[in-house]
Amino acid sequence: MIDACEANDIECTIEFTQSRGHATELAREAITKGFQYVIAVGGDGTVNEVAQGLIRSHVPMGVISRGSGNGLARHLGISLKIKEALTDLFNSRVLAMDTFTVNGKLSLNVSGIGFDGHIANLFGGKTKRGLAGYAKLIIQEYIQFKEFSFELSIDNQHINQKAFIVAIANSSQYGNNARIAPAASVCDGLLQVAILKKVPAYRADFIYAMFTGDIEKSTFCETLTASSFRLKTPIPISYHIDGEPCGIDDSFEVKVLPSTLQVLVPHKPKHGKSV
Repeated sequence: MIDACEANDIECTIEFTQSRGHATELAREAITKGFQYVIAVGGDGTVNEVAQGLIRSHVPMGVISRGSGNGLARHLGISLKIKEALTDLFNSRVLAMDTFTVNGKLSLNVSGIGFDGHIANLFGGKTKRGLAGYAKLIIQEYIQFKEFSFELSIDNQHINQKAFIVAIANSSQYGNNARIAPAASVCDGLLQVAILKKVPAYRADFIYAMFTGDIEKSTFCETLTASSFRLKTPIPISYHIDGEPCGIDDSFEVKVLPSTLQVLVPHKPKHGKSV
């Protein structure tokens, strides 16, 4: 990072986070100290913390991906290769990106209620992390986790259904190119709400559809679009924000915050698609 800044005649300071929430404090301090940009180095959780400190400010956030999924970076077309991502930072444009809140908590990428929240809560307590451990945990918990009932108030409609997961997507994917909402955009003032049924274990084609961008064609997935909604459940259900565990709740209020985060993105995204 320092070498790249020196090569571009830019002064920089590197700070290491010490605890949960410290990245937010550092980002806020950067604004008061007059820094022009703040670069988040980490996964979606770290990026979220930095964004909390920069939300509704004039200071853009850059991203160097160092997480396991890197869902937002992938959606924005930011290279996962550190050298390429650094080069792109100095040849980037500023994007006014939407964010959203779930019960007042800031989300940038994809949040969820149900099985994915359950896994996030369990995985968050693990000392050994990584894709292999995550996959093992999913397999262990999948059979016993049941669909839950909910009432969804959206666009003056009241929908009563059951779901295995209700995914709330600002961008297209969880991470690792697992696209839960292929049509999502971070610049349209809208969220994609994917209601997923429990898929039989033998239906491997559903997982394949997620990685090929065809999940919305599946009979196990219904996708709605909204700028805000409320969801209630008879019993408390696990949920997560951008992959970070948030415990359980039985009432969820979701709101889009249009164009509230300035983000540095490549002029030519790696995926070649609009964000």
